[in-house]
Amino acid sequence: MTDLPQRAAFPDGFLFGAATSAYQIEGHAQGGAGRTHWDDFAATPGNVVNAEDGAVACDHLNRMDEDLDLLGQLGVDVYRFSTSWARVLPEGRGAANETGLDFYDRLVDGLVARGIKPALTLYHWELPSALADLGGWRNRDIAGWFADYTEVLLDRIGDRIWSVAPINEPFCVGWLGHFTGDHAPGLRDIRATARAMHHILLAHGTATAAMRARGQQNLGAVCNLEFAHPATDKLNDRLAAERYEAFYNRFYLQGLTKGSYPEEALEGLGAHLPAGWEADMDVISAPLDWLGLNYYTCKRIAAAPGPWPALREVDGPLPKTDMGWEVYPDGLRHFLTWVASEFTGNLPLYVTENGMASRSGTEDADRIAYLAQHLDAACAALADGVPLAGYFVWSLLDNFEWALGYGKRFGLVEVDFETLERRPKASFDALAKALHR
Repeated sequence: MTDLPQRAAFPDGFLFGAATSAYQIEGHAQGGAGRTHWDDFAATPGNVVNAEDGAVACDHLNRMDEDLDLLGQLGVDVYRFSTSWARVLPEGRGAANETGLDFYDRLVDGLVARGIKPALTLYHWELPSALADLGGWRNRDIAGWFADYTEVLLDRIGDRIWSVAPINEPFCVGWLGHFTGDHAPGLRDIRATARAMHHILLAHGTATAAMRARGQQNLGAVCNLEFAHPATDKLNDRLAAERYEAFYNRFYLQGLTKGSYPEEALEGLGAHLPAGWEADMDVISAPLDWLGLNYYTCKRIAAAPGPWPALREVDGPLPKTDMGWEVYPDGLRHFLTWVASEFTGNLPLYVTENGMASRSGTEDADRIAYLAQHLDAACAALADGVPLAGYFVWSLLDNFEWALGYGKRFGLVEVDFETLERRPKASFDALAKALHR
């Protein structure tokens, strides 16, 4: 069996963690949480495999202590979790749900008691339905609503939080929710997409400014990145891959760090951005304390007929995970060195998500091999001089994998969704051994 690199292979102070998200594990139909657009999306026939939803998920709401004990057994330094906007503010605005705030209070206390740093993500995709009714991410006012939610939550738990990222994976929120329709709210509308993409970054900047004003420390951003190979060496395929990379990767990185958007993305999106968007870029690009990269795979991109972006994905030759994603660890090294060189300089970087879906059950040698390859890539980036400060596995638990339901299993811990029993996998044991001090 493949061995994982040991903690000693990394610099002193390098942080290891595991990650989850609220809607995917908590059980959203409990504890006074309000309805979200993911509840609505899942209730619409054909949107989610087997018509599954996040009503119970992993029942983390009632099994939190068991799950925190698993984190302790794993030996991680950091737990990256998200809070549900609709659990804190059931209508997105107005009266808070004290039961929800109490839950997150106990979660943070439980982490601190176990010596684990709480890494908070404020939004991992479950927008309150009441705000979706008002246009959701298409409505500029969402930046202010999001800042208000941020303040309500951090007034309760901010004193014990190690780090905060406002919005997980802006690409998925903007593009998958508004252009491809694969995620809630399930739109296929380029005007909605452009506005959502911009307002997501504006909300990031507005919430960050609100947190700075209250003295919150260690504020960052988390972007998911995907390496784009041209399907062939033909010029049209190379240009298509550049367009893909522009709207997938550089739109958010460049917006956050340079206060501008790539020309290749503006060719398609510029006409649909809100009037005067340029005036928001100072808020969007306010300095960060760190940047997180979520990395899983690469794609093969070919030119295609039709309107912008005029491209399609084609099958690639590398081994694939149960998501059908190619295993390409060189992409992680590339992104770490490229992001540091082109966007962030000496700013600390974190691999905030990396992992794979596997059907292997608890004897998941394929996951161990995947993690080993990507940890080796992280070591290579460190050797290149990248200021990489930590690596977090996705995910602690098998969970609700959005439109793909419960069949795609990313967890270090197997969850029986009939009994909700947790069973650590071989990858859990391998990582615990590697992290043992």
